[in-house]
Amino acid sequence: MSGFLVPKHEMTEEDIKANFITPAIEKSGWKNGKDILYEYSFTDGRIEVHGERATRNKQKFTDYLLYYKKNFPIAVVEAKDNNHSVGAGMQQAINYAEILDVPFAYASNGDGFVEHDRITEKETSIGIDEFPTKEELWQRYINQADVTKEQQLVINEPYYYEMGAKEPRYYQRIAINRTVDAVAKGNNRIMFVMATGTGKTFTAFQIIHRLMKSGLKKRVLFLADRNILVDQTLINDFRPFGNKMTKIDQRLLNTPETLNSYEIYLGLYQQLAGEDGTETHYEKFGPDFFDLIVIDEAHRGSAKEESNWRKILEFFGSATQIGMTATPKEDGVTSNAKYFGNPVYTYSLKQGIEDGFLAPYRVIRVNMDVDVDGYRPEKGKVDAKGELIDDRIYNRKDFDKNLVIEDRTKKVAKYVSDYLKERNSRFEKSIFFCIDIDHAERMRQALVNENSDLTRVDSRYVMRITGDNAEGKAQLDNFIDPESRYPTLVTTSKLLTTGVDAKTCKIIVLDANIGSMTEFKQIIGRGTRLDPERGKEFFTIIDFRGVTNLFADPDFDGEPVDIDIVDPEPSGPTPTNPEPNPTPPESGSAPEPPEPFTKYYVNDKEVKIVNDQVQVIDANGKLVTESLTDYTRKNMLGEYATLDEFINAWSNSAKKQVIIDELESKGVFLSEIRRKDHISITEIDDFDLLLQLAYGQKPLTKAERIKNVKKQGYLYKYSDEAREVLEVLLDKYMNSGIKDVENISILRLSEFDKFGGMHNIIFKKFGGKENYTNAVRGLENAIYAAA
Repeated sequence: MSGFLVPKHEMTEEDIKANFITPAIEKSGWKNGKDILYEYSFTDGRIEVHGERATRNKQKFTDYLLYYKKNFPIAVVEAKDNNHSVGAGMQQAINYAEILDVPFAYASNGDGFVEHDRITEKETSIGIDEFPTKEELWQRYINQADVTKEQQLVINEPYYYEMGAKEPRYYQRIAINRTVDAVAKGNNRIMFVMATGTGKTFTAFQIIHRLMKSGLKKRVLFLADRNILVDQTLINDFRPFGNKMTKIDQRLLNTPETLNSYEIYLGLYQQLAGEDGTETHYEKFGPDFFDLIVIDEAHRGSAKEESNWRKILEFFGSATQIGMTATPKEDGVTSNAKYFGNPVYTYSLKQGIEDGFLAPYRVIRVNMDVDVDGYRPEKGKVDAKGELIDDRIYNRKDFDKNLVIEDRTKKVAKYVSDYLKERNSRFEKSIFFCIDIDHAERMRQALVNENSDLTRVDSRYVMRITGDNAEGKAQLDNFIDPESRYPTLVTTSKLLTTGVDAKTCKIIVLDANIGSMTEFKQIIGRGTRLDPERGKEFFTIIDFRGVTNLFADPDFDGEPVDIDIVDPEPSGPTPTNPEPNPTPPESGSAPEPPEPFTKYYVNDKEVKIVNDQVQVIDANGKLVTESLTDYTRKNMLGEYATLDEFINAWSNSAKKQVIIDELESKGVFLSEIRRKDHISITEIDDFDLLLQLAYGQKPLTKAERIKNVKKQGYLYKYSDEAREVLEVLLDKYMNSGIKDVENISILRLSEFDKFGGMHNIIFKKFGGKENYTNAVRGLENAIYAAA
């Protein structure tokens, strides 16, 4: 083609973009750097867990993302080289347009464009010089989608942004845009669903900012049911509202003249209606005081129709009400959808993990003999308190609710403590979810006894944080604080289930019976926040109750689920065979007082761990049994398909460690294999370990390889002193590996001082650096020579 050095059909995709597609788009008036983002990455890349290691997959990106406004992308363009048809990239373009919620998708090979209109679902072919302008696409969009003036008003209102502040991710942008769009259309009950750890409060901040700046809303109430949710919101995501914002407290309620001094109010249900919902402080504001209410954790509190807290929402019924939650409820008692309507947007845990914005999890399922076989007391047995124990079989559902086996609690504490000690990770923040407050206290004591060396240094290493314990609750901020080492191991029952932004939590221990899918999701959410700067790229769930079977439930990452509501902080026993309560109590409703039951304490039953099993989440969001060996073999064979290919590469490499490092970057985790299978670095070389794992070769030990070197007579090619240096290098190979042998800096170690130091060894013993390098290379060849 005229003007180009190579024919069009020989150009790469990048050449086609640079020479044909980009000029065609810019010719239509799209501004580079303002309206066009090139190779826009919209995910971080899924994290995969293998042993104790984590690797990231590639990010998803679109070749071009075109914007009408910074907060409103309007088209994606996918490119292919000229050996493909014009529309070859269309399916990918449509996929990305659907994910990014963009109305128009284009594909091109440099000859022209194919357009897919997602509003009409029609496709059109256009010439390379006929790409639509920004205004043309905008007019088509507002006409076809029937966009009102009010909708245009909020579309044109930008996000809040200050230098250095975070910008909305793609899914946050969609949640914001759909919510403000629904408000602009006149919808007064709206809900969006986003998995724990994906930034619901930041999303709410941007929604409020845009609605207020556009003039659609003037006074806002942010409503929550836990003080920590309000406080975190006030000092973090809502901070830019500054002095326009206040927290509703008794002082404010008692000074009517200051009630209307603010634009944004953060309040607790309990503050406005009392713990039991019988007070009416909210009436001091007047029914039309707020025109926007944002309800955090909308699945709780006022979610039930008969809840005493629901009357707050009903009192401010004229206001637009936006509910946000990670776990919407749909059952015979509670219906988020009935009140708010179907979610305008859902971003699930599975999608968050797939995109790499949330930490994946590894599950260790631990079975104990009493959990598998059950426990039946001998006839007439009395417990540690002298109570006659009912003669029946007790199982996991009973333990710590109706019957306590003290050694079982100790074994849980020991298993987790040993796990942390073996991995040298004793300061990984961990939450132990227990049956009730009594169980949480006993677990605390057992953990103290297993970790007395660290509790002697600081008693806060192990703490109970439950609703009845002021000392524990006072340490909650320190547990959340990534900079604070203590508390480290925390026991709880329900208090930490929700509302705790514990970014550094790496271990979740499940020793509670969890039948509620909502509660299960919330608990898992305590670990899903990433903190790669502090080494958190995944988290581990240690399950002693079989609770993680809920991962296999289709409802785990599906539509709103049937649930059972649990008492917020149980502290006593439950009936031997409790019947399900069709209308269980919830915060904001007055629960019926429980009937008295006896909890038995057994202190003479020894408990044994039967087995444990490690599972990881796969690309489909399913738990699969981890096989680090299979994963390593697959990646090794992906690099070197045959034994000969690997041997040749190894023999020709000037530095063997380069191959090891390269393989590790491709997912061959030899150090993890060694740890898992207890293979010492002094026993087998990495080379032999690779031959065994990937090609089924019987490995030689390091001792056998050193013996072969000496048998070959290689060392006798050198003078006595040079030979002594090489023998020390062989000792280093034995104790650590080939990496030390190849590193010339090793000559600075004290073992080589007797030879006069590095300079003397290189230039006097071997006659120069090149000779020394050749000697080491020859030593390596002798080490790896076939035996």
